[in-house]
Amino acid sequence: MIPSSAKKGVNMASRSGNSEKAIRMVIADVDGTLVTQEKILTKRTAEAVLRLHEAGIEFSVTSGRPPRGMAMLIDPLKLTQPLAAFNGGVLIEPDLTTVVDQKFLPAGVPEKVIEAIENHGLDVWVYTDTGWYIRDAKGPHVEREQWTVKFPPSVVKAFAGLLGRVAKIVGVSDDHDRVAKCEKDVQQAGGTHISAARSQPYYLDVTHPQANKGGVVLAMSKLLSIPAGEIATIGDMPNDVLMFEKSGVSIAMGNASSEVQASATYITSTNEEEGFANAIEKFVLTGRSARA
Repeated sequence: MIPSSAKKGVNMASRSGNSEKAIRMVIADVDGTLVTQEKILTKRTAEAVLRLHEAGIEFSVTSGRPPRGMAMLIDPLKLTQPLAAFNGGVLIEPDLTTVVDQKFLPAGVPEKVIEAIENHGLDVWVYTDTGWYIRDAKGPHVEREQWTVKFPPSVVKAFAGLLGRVAKIVGVSDDHDRVAKCEKDVQQAGGTHISAARSQPYYLDVTHPQANKGGVVLAMSKLLSIPAGEIATIGDMPNDVLMFEKSGVSIAMGNASSEVQASATYITSTNEEEGFANAIEKFVLTGRSARA
């Protein structure tokens, strides 16, 4: 593991304010961070989260996944704080029924976003508060996404009538350069009405402008009365940089791009090399003793 602070000539103290502060909460991305490439939650990862609980450090997860797509994490990680689904578009209690907050795309915006994504030749998925809708069951990554989130999409001929409560729109393509270009163009087209960022090289997530992972840090800070400077975040993708910028300590996974790693306080090993557990042990729990 390489502290990026050493490379950039800054230290944790300078990132978190006037002095180094104790970490009171950890917020983790899911795919590429908390789970392996095969979406497996390892025993060591679960044990690391348990150690956070024992040390009195709050823990939560944020993901572009819908709420039901994170259900498999709740019991193994003994989650008690709200989960941030759709990159913060929905904050929901671990019972997956009690909604703390939700942010839908403004009226008229989904139509424009869909048109912009289609102009780049990407497939479009639409997530409402209750469903996942696609037009091509054999499109790229549909089967993989269904396996990941553990529920099937609804196949529709058109999205008309479904755009009143849109939590997230996804542009999908295996042409990664095209997805990157689409990201920039959609950001420009949507302006202040959206938040658009890649959650994977092949996914462009578009949500409400306040529904991004930076907003998740601020929402959790307010909800739990924990200063953002005392929150640590960990992730691997460009949309995780938004939460890096708002938290006191940030940790990039070893499988993250060089740009994402350059935005973090520290760099850990990859998600195939127990990077999450290594980060918790080295950068969060060091010097902390568990509660009696």
